[in-house]
Amino acid sequence: MSIESVLSEQLLERFRERATKYDAENTFCTEDFEELVSLGYLKALIPVQDGGLGWNFEQLALAQRRLATAAPATALAINMHQVWAGVAYLLSARGDTRLQMVTNWIAQGEVMAFGISETGNDSVLFDSKTSAVSEADGSVTFNGIKIFTSLSPAFTRLGVFGKDEANNELVHGFVAKGQGVESLGDWNTLGMRASQSHTTKLRDAVAPEEWVHSRLPIGPNSDLLVFGIFASFLTLTASVYVGIADRAVSMARETLNKKVRHDGTKYSQDVRSRGLLADAAMRLISLDALQRSVAGDLDSKVDHREEWFPKLVTLRTIAGASARENVQVLGQLVGGGGYFRGSEFERLYRDVQASWYHPSNAASAANTVASWLVGPLES
Repeated sequence: MSIESVLSEQLLERFRERATKYDAENTFCTEDFEELVSLGYLKALIPVQDGGLGWNFEQLALAQRRLATAAPATALAINMHQVWAGVAYLLSARGDTRLQMVTNWIAQGEVMAFGISETGNDSVLFDSKTSAVSEADGSVTFNGIKIFTSLSPAFTRLGVFGKDEANNELVHGFVAKGQGVESLGDWNTLGMRASQSHTTKLRDAVAPEEWVHSRLPIGPNSDLLVFGIFASFLTLTASVYVGIADRAVSMARETLNKKVRHDGTKYSQDVRSRGLLADAAMRLISLDALQRSVAGDLDSKVDHREEWFPKLVTLRTIAGASARENVQVLGQLVGGGGYFRGSEFERLYRDVQASWYHPSNAASAANTVASWLVGPLES
């Protein structure tokens, strides 16, 4: 099935209308989620013969972008399920089947969530403040706090990792929602409110032995899981902000075509307004090319070697920055009505601010690119 046949214009309009309500009430995008489940969207990367849509990774990235043009918070929530689907897909395509269980779970209707981020942990995947204790039966017990757990009301499986002090390693596995996995219900934020990305407390949360898939050294390493997580997370998260940048251009164009000055001349004939719109469109054109290039290369298994991480963080960083700039342009063109609570511009303006906080942030991304070019900072 094509992206447009699954995410139809009629569906996007329904999602856009509901987005205002979810945002105002600070509630989860329940109806959106249920509609996407019924369409098989959560099984986008599952082969058709196994009940999925049979898409590739680039199609999923472009679909997430399309979804975000209507409801960025819904797209961001679904994103964290799709990230795990993407990691499993990218690893499997490279001959690594350790996450086959994730693909199987998704085919069976499980909903995945991403329990990686921790307050104050700027090492991201290379260290953890969460405790992981390896038990005699092969299971692992996790204790710690995970933040920004999008899709909190709906997930059934949570991907987590923590530090096993006894064995001096990082342990990655999955825990089921339920005993030991507590959502704190604390999501009351500036934007992206419908994602309901609550803090999650792990209190003696147990990952059975068969759900513990990786044990990695502390610190930077080249394990394929690390690449898969960064590639899927950064590319799909960037897609949400490409969608916002895209919607901002569409709304700005509609505004200039509709607005008429007191003297009867159209705003589309105003040189300054045309320039602002053109700049926004050029940012989107450049971003579109970068998004398709990165996602396509991941599908094609292009070996960029040490250049892969600079490419991934550049996409995520530029997507966020371009979205913020394009929404700012929209604000200059849409007029005073956009300043009122409940307008689509006002919601987009708040939603796009979340782009500051997703890994990799601008400083981290700059360090990654600089280290690739001239080596790491000397200690």
